[in-house]
Amino acid sequence: MVEKNGNERRAKRLLVVGGGMAAAALVEEVCAVAPDRFSITVLSAEPWPPYNRILLTEVLAGKHDVASTRLRPLGWYEEHGVQLWTETRAVRIDRQARVVHAVRARRDQAEFRAVRSGDAKPLSLRYDVLVLATGSRPFVPPIEGTALSGVYCFRTLDDCAAIGRAAARAQRAVVVGGGLLGLEAARGLLEHRVRVTVVEAAPQLMPAQLDREGGALLKQTLEAMGIEVRCAAQVRKVTGEERVETVELSTGEILPCSLVVLAAGIRPDVELAREAGLAVQRGIVCDDQMRTSDPHIFALGECAEHRGVVYGLVDPIREQARVLAQVLSGAGPQAAYWGSRLAVRLKVMGVDLVCLGDPRGEGPGDEVVVYREPARGVYKKLVVRDGKLEAGILLGEADTAGVLTQLYLARAPLPERRAEVLFGTASGAPILSIFDLPDHAQICNCNGVCKGEIREAIVLGKCRSLSRLSAVTRAGSGCGSCKSLLKQFLEVYAGDEVGEDEAEHHYVPGVPLAKPALVREIKARRLKSVSAVFAALAGGREDPASKPGLASLLRTIWGREYDDERDARFINDRVHANIQRDGTFSVVPRMYAGVTSPAELRRIAEVAEKYQVRMVKLTGGQRIDLLGVRKEDLPLIWRDLGMPSGHAYTKAFRTCKSCVGTDFCRFGLGDSIALAQKIERRFQGLEAPHKLKLATAGCPRNCSEAYVKDVGVVAVEGGRWEIYVGGAAGSHVRKGDLLATVRSHEEVLQLVGRFLQYYREHAKYAERTYGFVERVGIEKLRAVVVDDREGLAAALDAEIEAAVASYRDPWAEEAAAPVFPGQFAGVERLEAAGEQPLAGR
Repeated sequence: MVEKNGNERRAKRLLVVGGGMAAAALVEEVCAVAPDRFSITVLSAEPWPPYNRILLTEVLAGKHDVASTRLRPLGWYEEHGVQLWTETRAVRIDRQARVVHAVRARRDQAEFRAVRSGDAKPLSLRYDVLVLATGSRPFVPPIEGTALSGVYCFRTLDDCAAIGRAAARAQRAVVVGGGLLGLEAARGLLEHRVRVTVVEAAPQLMPAQLDREGGALLKQTLEAMGIEVRCAAQVRKVTGEERVETVELSTGEILPCSLVVLAAGIRPDVELAREAGLAVQRGIVCDDQMRTSDPHIFALGECAEHRGVVYGLVDPIREQARVLAQVLSGAGPQAAYWGSRLAVRLKVMGVDLVCLGDPRGEGPGDEVVVYREPARGVYKKLVVRDGKLEAGILLGEADTAGVLTQLYLARAPLPERRAEVLFGTASGAPILSIFDLPDHAQICNCNGVCKGEIREAIVLGKCRSLSRLSAVTRAGSGCGSCKSLLKQFLEVYAGDEVGEDEAEHHYVPGVPLAKPALVREIKARRLKSVSAVFAALAGGREDPASKPGLASLLRTIWGREYDDERDARFINDRVHANIQRDGTFSVVPRMYAGVTSPAELRRIAEVAEKYQVRMVKLTGGQRIDLLGVRKEDLPLIWRDLGMPSGHAYTKAFRTCKSCVGTDFCRFGLGDSIALAQKIERRFQGLEAPHKLKLATAGCPRNCSEAYVKDVGVVAVEGGRWEIYVGGAAGSHVRKGDLLATVRSHEEVLQLVGRFLQYYREHAKYAERTYGFVERVGIEKLRAVVVDDREGLAAALDAEIEAAVASYRDPWAEEAAAPVFPGQFAGVERLEAAGEQPLAGR
């Protein structure tokens, strides 16, 4: 740093203890207002760089991986001169010497991985300004038996990993705590298909946010979705030999379970401050500038107590960080934090809930507006004081949550027709004018994005769509409640230049190109690996959620030339078997058209006995499923079976089901078995945007359900075959559309091949054929595939021929020569590399 007189001045040493959202928010604010004033060091006890704790439920549910939770890319800290030390725990503050003594793990910091215990070494760091952002610790109720294996807290990424591993083996779980944290944990567990019971000591759920009626309706709604709820009950004891077996309640009820999640609240982490002699009550006592009893030490976030209040939500944390950055930088030495109004949002399995303030604290002169629709799980309540919103609840419908939240936070007057706040205006006009909001008004509470930042991104940054605006500012990338307001900003500040939301048309979210443009670029640049695509088309930024889609597309384009990077595959595709809820796998050998032989049946039975397969089951696709196979046994089983993979685990051609056709059935009009075998042998293992299930039927009686398959072929009178496409019989039921009627097996194979290739080239990733057919239209498909009006038939025939010629049985991979270390060595779990938990696979 250089002063006006030309002399160099040492940057002040700003030391932040804590690596959570509070620390990250402060560092961002300081770097924005005074980038050269401080030399910043951040100590984090966790092995991860600062991450968005709001997304923990999504991580547990498998909707987000570790990398996508990071608040900033790793390179951001280096670019801003921030020294980030993970796995570093502060153990003592020497206030007189202004030194923090810490214990740091010895590891490669760039990898942010956990290390063995005992590898720690002491560390001493001097500071000019110290900020304590130590956060909070989960509250562990005084319950007997919580030391048993199978009991977990729900607070960190490591907790998510441990709970995910346990959930893969569990059938029943008990969540202790029916507040915000407990319900989010329950939601994550449901994604693992675990039967969940929530136990809440209060008479209702979310007692800190909801009134009695709202709590009762939330309980009713959750129970209808499969979550069991016990209110007015406490966990008295957790029992078991070494692992959890039962939970005993104060009501006398005993709940069998093998997993217990403690989500009964949090407590400020103040031990470091207390031992240093700072003023501590419930939290570290701070003044309006977040200064502690030591003028050189500040505190913010969940560990700080301001005017007798400790805040456990992200909105107050960001407000505190903004004030503290102004104070520390000198940009606003008189800046002050006056406290926060609280807004809470919960999304649990489709239950949308927004709570503003305390709707239970109705005063004698307050106006109370209530709308209830119990049959639909809808409950809305406003507490109006002096014409302004004092508190509110939106349960079941939260379309106006963004506007309602801004009215609440800004203490703005409500419209005279209160219903407009709950349901919107009859004309569709905005309830709240964004011009009435100051630039510092926080629009996105999840990421702390203010009106001024959004306006600048639109006006100066030329963001012309919601997706672009969200990518640049991060607004709307959390719970999504602010998106309606973001659209209003776009309409006002971009006007006629508002563009279509291009992200909806991106083939994968991490590469900003629609599928045709993406394919053109891949072919033109000859990009044959997922990492090459990210490097060339995404600025080198890798998006874990985009990898499977890109891998599928590249395999479709390049066939054998594709440069296979195994980390881009789902776990199923890495080991060529379908992972089960307990961490074992299922093996499904191929049986063409469901036809097998005594020798194959004998081998299957011998393998099942030899490897102690826990279940042998006939599948809906006329094959035999061997369930409960250990990962390390997979290549040995494939070797002993001597049969090709049935591809029951991947987005590819699965099976062609058949009825008995003409050989035995007295109604048969065509040899459906022979045709199904030809179809299955030709297209086996064919890569596709989604799984493909086909069927042939020897007559219109439809015994093989050919009418509701991705492709179905039905024999009709006159020796003809009808080809149907886009059928479905799962959660979506749809009869396929008639593509063509032909006379020979050869014509069936040709037209089916053309359709599959056109689907492979033009469908979105993970788009089933029924969605593709509805989107494109059967007339268009007939014109391309049957009538060749666009002159594509020859190219489609050539491409599908090349694709089927490149088939190689994946079960040829052997245990003695794994493609990558550990391919068949134990079940992979959530790891520091950003792996997704089992439920997301």
